[in-house]
Amino acid sequence: MCRTIKTLRPPVLPGEATEEDIRAAALQYVRKISGFRAPAAHNREAFDAAVEAVARATAELLDGLEVRGRRARTEPTAPADARP
Repeated sequence: MCRTIKTLRPPVLPGEATEEDIRAAALQYVRKISGFRAPAAHNREAFDAAVEAVARATAELLDGLEVRGRRARTEPTAPADARP
Protein backbone atom coordinates (compact mmCIF):
# COMPACT_ATOMS: atom_id res chain seq x y z
CA MET A 1 0.00 0.00 0.00
CA CYS A 2 1.18 3.47 -0.75
CA ARG A 3 2.28 5.03 2.52
CA THR A 4 1.19 8.52 1.52
CA ILE A 5 -2.48 7.51 1.27
CA LYS A 6 -4.09 8.21 4.62
CA THR A 7 -7.18 6.67 6.14
CA LEU A 8 -10.15 8.90 5.38
CA ARG A 9 -12.76 7.67 7.85
CA PRO A 10 -13.40 8.73 11.42
CA PRO A 11 -12.06 8.30 14.02
CA VAL A 12 -8.71 7.96 12.22
CA LEU A 13 -9.20 11.22 10.33
CA PRO A 14 -10.30 13.96 12.70
CA GLY A 15 -13.45 15.38 11.19
CA GLU A 16 -14.87 14.51 7.81
CA ALA A 17 -12.89 13.71 4.67
CA THR A 18 -13.12 16.59 2.24
CA GLU A 19 -13.35 16.28 -1.53
CA GLU A 20 -9.75 17.52 -1.59
CA ASP A 21 -8.69 14.67 0.76
CA ILE A 22 -10.50 12.14 -1.43
CA ARG A 23 -8.99 13.46 -4.66
CA ALA A 24 -5.47 13.50 -3.16
CA ALA A 25 -5.81 9.87 -2.07
CA ALA A 26 -7.14 8.90 -5.51
CA LEU A 27 -4.24 10.68 -7.20
CA GLN A 28 -1.70 8.90 -4.99
CA TYR A 29 -3.34 5.53 -5.70
CA VAL A 30 -3.32 6.05 -9.48
CA ARG A 31 0.29 7.28 -9.36
CA LYS A 32 1.30 4.18 -7.43
CA ILE A 33 -0.39 1.61 -9.64
CA SER A 34 0.49 3.33 -12.93
CA GLY A 35 4.09 4.03 -12.00
CA PHE A 36 3.74 7.61 -13.28
CA ARG A 37 4.07 10.68 -11.11
CA ALA A 38 3.07 12.80 -14.08
CA PRO A 39 1.98 10.88 -17.17
CA ALA A 40 3.06 11.78 -20.68
CA ALA A 41 0.58 13.76 -22.77
CA HIS A 42 -0.60 10.63 -24.60
CA ASN A 43 -1.51 9.00 -21.25
CA ARG A 44 -3.00 12.08 -19.55
CA GLU A 45 -6.65 11.38 -20.47
CA ALA A 46 -6.57 7.80 -19.16
CA PHE A 47 -4.68 8.89 -16.03
CA ASP A 48 -7.13 11.71 -15.23
CA ALA A 49 -10.14 9.46 -15.89
CA ALA A 50 -8.73 6.88 -13.48
CA VAL A 51 -8.22 9.51 -10.77
CA GLU A 52 -11.83 10.67 -11.15
CA ALA A 53 -13.17 7.09 -11.08
CA VAL A 54 -11.18 6.24 -7.94
CA ALA A 55 -12.29 9.48 -6.26
CA ARG A 56 -15.97 8.70 -7.03
CA ALA A 57 -15.60 5.14 -5.74
CA THR A 58 -13.88 6.42 -2.59
CA ALA A 59 -16.64 8.97 -1.91
CA GLU A 60 -19.30 6.27 -2.41
CA LEU A 61 -17.47 3.95 -0.03
CA LEU A 62 -17.13 6.60 2.66
CA ASP A 63 -20.77 7.63 2.23
CA GLY A 64 -21.85 4.02 2.77
CA LEU A 65 -19.65 3.19 5.77
CA GLU A 66 -21.06 3.18 9.25
CA VAL A 67 -18.48 3.70 11.99
CA ARG A 68 -19.55 2.93 15.55
CA GLY A 69 -23.21 3.61 14.89
CA ARG A 70 -22.78 6.70 12.70
CA ARG A 71 -22.05 7.43 9.09
CA ALA A 72 -18.41 7.96 8.13
CA ARG A 73 -19.40 10.99 6.07
CA THR A 74 -22.42 13.19 6.35
CA GLU A 75 -24.08 14.92 3.47
CA PRO A 76 -23.37 18.64 3.43
CA THR A 77 -26.28 20.60 4.76
CA ALA A 78 -27.83 23.53 2.99
CA PRO A 79 -27.27 26.95 4.51
CA ALA A 80 -29.98 27.94 7.00
CA ASP A 81 -31.37 30.63 4.72
CA ALA A 82 -31.74 28.11 1.86
CA ARG A 83 -33.76 25.58 3.88
CA PRO A 84 -37.54 25.44 3.36
